[in-house]
Amino acid sequence: MRWIVWALWTSLFALFETWELINRKEGNTLSENTRRLFRIRPSKAGRAAFTVGWLGFSEWFLLHILTETM
Repeated sequence: MRWIVWALWTSLFALFETWELINRKEGNTLSENTRRLFRIRPSKAGRAAFTVGWLGFSEWFLLHILTETM
């Protein structure tokens, strides 16, 4: 049952992101919203915060996937 939820979530994300890429309205894609949220373009502090957050999440996710916890 969980795989249905994950498949639905992934499909909806792909559908909405593809629509926004085709639609070409400025500021609608995930990457544009992420840049705006973390103020990546205008701020070095925003870039640093995003980089630290992204690397931290990536490390956690990698360890989470590679280690077996039950």
